[in-house]
Parts: sequence; structure tokens; C-alpha cells
Amino acid sequence: MRIVSGSLKGRRIIAPKKLPVRPTTDMAKEGLFNILNHKVHFQDLVVLDLFAGIGSISFEFASRGTTTITSVDKNYECIKFLSKTNLELDTNLNLVKSDVFDFLEKTNNKFDLIFADPPYVFEIEQLEKIEFLVRERKLLQNEGILILEHSKHTDLSHIETFSEQRRYGNSVFSFFKIS
Repeated sequence: MRIVSGSLKGRRIIAPKKLPVRPTTDMAKEGLFNILNHKVHFQDLVVLDLFAGIGSISFEFASRGTTTITSVDKNYECIKFLSKTNLELDTNLNLVKSDVFDFLEKTNNKFDLIFADPPYVFEIEQLEKIEFLVRERKLLQNEGILILEHSKHTDLSHIETFSEQRRYGNSVFSFFKIS
């Protein structure tokens, strides 16, 4: 995995093979951030990265100047790897070892952008639950964006707050506007 743009552009992050992750591909990540370039000011964002894994998305935001990033993952080895990489890259991620659903139910923080990349084997009800918790708990600031990454075999356009989706290979980014 490489960081595609910003101050850390070109830096490679190589995760140990034992980690249970499926990092967002460079092609998909580049497409996502090209979309975000026209929607947000990275320096002003407060970002929540759910199912952070090896931090592919978190470190991309940090590279582009975002300074307030919370990365959540329940796997101890992922958090350990994130912590090590956070130090090596001299970024300032706020790392949280927690089940994502527990975190969403308990946090009182508000975010400008929430990105979630759950396992592709998640049932549609689990994906809907992420949107539901973000909406019901009012975890997004005004004009905030929720982005769910999922398999091309999953369709989330039936969710009321759905606004658009973009497909990159096997990956789909569904965007939700929750005000």
C-alpha cells in the first residue's frame, strides 16, 4: 500500500501478512480522494476512520493535511501496527481499540467525515446499522459525509440518506448526506 498524495506521497506501508485486513486498493483510494478534493478542505476536517486496519485511509488524510483523525479497529495487532506506523510517519492519529458498533454507540464526538470499510462479508443489515447509528446519534457535523466502502455485489441506494456511489474494480464507495 502506498500513500498517493500529499506530504507523505509515495511512502509505502507494508503490513505484516498475519493481519486480517483487506486494504483499500491504491486505484480505489486515488479515485475516492479525487472525489473528496472537490467536496472538502482536508485541513479543516475532523475524520473518523472505522475498521481502520493498517490505516490506509487514515494516513492518506494525514498526508493531505488533516490533523484530527480518529482511527478505530478492534484487532489488537492492527492497533499495534497503526501505533508503530503513526510514530514512523510522524502523524498524530488518535487510535482507539474498540468494536466499531460499541464505539458508535458510546462516542460523544462529532465528525465532518466518517469513513467505514467493514469486511466485505458484512450483511446488509450490518452496513445499514452503521448508517443508522451515525444518523441517530448525530455523529456528523452539518453537511457531514458518511462513506461506506463495500463490495460491488452490495447495493445501499435504498437507504434514505444515500446520495451517490462510485465503483472502482470490486470496491464501491457509497456516500450518505446526513444533516
